[in-house]
Amino acid sequence: MTSSISRRHLLRAGTAGGLGIVIAGSVEAIAGPTAARAAQAGLGKTAGYGALVADPAGLLALPEGFSYKVVAQAGKSLLESGEPTPSDADGTGCFRGPNGFVLVNNHEIGGSEPYGVPALPGLTYDPGARGGTTTIEVDKNGKRIREYVSVAGTHNNCAGGITPWNTWLTCEETEQRAGGKYQKDHGYVFEVDPFDQDANRDPVALKFLGRYAHEAVAVNPRNNEIYLTEDAGGPNGLYFRWTPPKGFRAGKGALRKLALNDGGDTAGKLEAMRCRKGSRHIADLSEATQPGTKYKVEWVDVPDRDAKTVPVRKQFTDEQVTRSRKLEGAWWGDGGAYFVASFARHDDGSVNEHDGQVWFYDPESETITLKTIFGVNPDPEADTNYDGPDNITVSPYGGVILAEDGEGLSHLVGVTDKGEPYPMARNELNDSEFTGPTFSADGQILFANIQSPGYVFAITGPWSQRPGDGPR
Repeated sequence: MTSSISRRHLLRAGTAGGLGIVIAGSVEAIAGPTAARAAQAGLGKTAGYGALVADPAGLLALPEGFSYKVVAQAGKSLLESGEPTPSDADGTGCFRGPNGFVLVNNHEIGGSEPYGVPALPGLTYDPGARGGTTTIEVDKNGKRIREYVSVAGTHNNCAGGITPWNTWLTCEETEQRAGGKYQKDHGYVFEVDPFDQDANRDPVALKFLGRYAHEAVAVNPRNNEIYLTEDAGGPNGLYFRWTPPKGFRAGKGALRKLALNDGGDTAGKLEAMRCRKGSRHIADLSEATQPGTKYKVEWVDVPDRDAKTVPVRKQFTDEQVTRSRKLEGAWWGDGGAYFVASFARHDDGSVNEHDGQVWFYDPESETITLKTIFGVNPDPEADTNYDGPDNITVSPYGGVILAEDGEGLSHLVGVTDKGEPYPMARNELNDSEFTGPTFSADGQILFANIQSPGYVFAITGPWSQRPGDGPR
C-alpha cells in the first residue's frame, strides 16, 4: 500500500543486484544471476493467459480475449450523496448481491488526497479523518449501478478481509493518536456490512484486534479465528492471531456487539507469531530464501493490545517473536491463510534481501510455508520482472493473484499452483500500484484497482482456459 515506507518511495541503491524472480518448483533458492536469468527465460511460456496486449485507451493491458469496464473513477463518478468517488482505492471485498455483486472498497486516505470520504451524519467515526469505505453495486457483468459511503471518518484504510458471514473488515494502517484535527485514536479494524447500511451506523472500532498499523486480515471459517498482518518498521511488523472468547457466536453484528460489551476492548486473545526451525528461533521471515521452507508456529500473548504507552511490536524483544518487513496482503483459501511480505532490505534490519514472499499458514499443523519468493528485481522496467507484491487473492482457477506495489512497471501478477508467475494485467497509465484484486462469486469477473489517480476495474475474459481447468 502507499505509505511512508512504500517500495515506490525508496531508492534502488544498495539492493542486491543481479537477482531475478525465484519461483517454487523452478529454482531451488535465490542462487544468483545465472539461475535467476534461466528462470526469467521461461516466464510466460506455459503459465497464464498469454502476452499482454497494449490498451488503445492507455489504461489497462490485458491478455488477448480479456476486456475491462471502469466501475468507478476518483473525482469523476459520483456517490449517491452527490460527492465524487473518493481517492486512493485500496483493499476490496466482493459479495454476491441482489442485482449482481456488491463491492466494499477501502480508501487509503491519510493526508492531502484530493477527494476524501464524505463525513456523512451517522456513518462517521472521527470527523477529523478523511478515509473510509464506499460500497459499489454492479450488475452480473460488472456494470456500475450505484455507489455510496458505508463508513467514514477512519484513517488510511488499507486492506482488510472478507468474513465467513459476508461482511468486510476494513483496516487502518496507522498508529495515529487523538490530537489536533483527530478527535479519536486510530489504528483499528472496523466491520462493514455490504447490504445493511443501518448496521454501519455509529462505527465501532474493534479494539480487541489491537491498535497498530493494520494491513489485512483473513478469517478461519471453522473457528472464526482472525489472522492479521502489520505493515510497520523500526522494528519490523508482526503477524497476529485473534482467538474469540468462549461462547462467541459469529455472525453479522457479533463483533460489534462483542466490542461494545463490558471488557470488549480486550475480548478474546490477541497473540503474535513466533516461528522456529527445530529448536532454533526464527527472528526474521527474510531468513527464508527457498520455496518450501517450513517453520513451526507458536503464539505469544500481546501484553497491551491498545498500545497505550508502547507500540504493540515494541512490546516484544526479537527473541520473543518473528518479525517481517512490510507484511501486506492476506487471504483465506486452501484451508489456511495466505499472507505476503512485500520486500526486505538489509538497511531495514532484514537478514536477507528480497522483493516479495508469499507465505501460507496452516492452522491444523501450526506451520507456515514459503510458497513463492521474488529476488531483488534487477530491472523494474522490464515487463517480465515483478517485485513488491502487496494485496493478494486466491484464484478460483488455481493459484493466487498478486497486486504489485514495487518499482517501475506495475502489474497484476498471477502465480499458479506450481509456482509459475504470469502477467494478468499491466498499468498503462502510470507507475501507481495495483490494489484490491478480488473475484466475483461466480469467478467470471476479477475486480481490481489502480490506486492513483483512482480507478476501479471489472476484468472479464476466458478465465477457464488457463491456468487451471475451471473454477474450484
